[in-house]
Amino acid sequence: MSSFLSSPPSGTDSESIKQRLMSQMKQELAMVNAQELLNQMTKKCYSRCITKPSAKPFSSSDETCLTRCMQRYMEAFDVISRSYTSRLQRERAAENAEKAFS
Repeated sequence: MSSFLSSPPSGTDSESIKQRLMSQMKQELAMVNAQELLNQMTKKCYSRCITKPSAKPFSSSDETCLTRCMQRYMEAFDVISRSYTSRLQRERAAENAEKAFS
């Protein structure tokens, strides 16, 4: 590690480090987003389905409601994610086409 700190990285080493850091940041951001999705889904579905909290385990109707709510939440998230990704791809394609004509 001391050799890493004593001399500046070459262009390819610097690019490699940059790519690894970007990859790590993307992975961490994905984990944060997944955790936030889970937190929001839990909060919304629990407040919708569990009307009378008790010390007992969930009733079968509570479990059914939670299962359906979570499935709908995930389906909606999937639709939104695909739509957003498609939009980003179209915007990038338009930017690339604009750059090609410039």
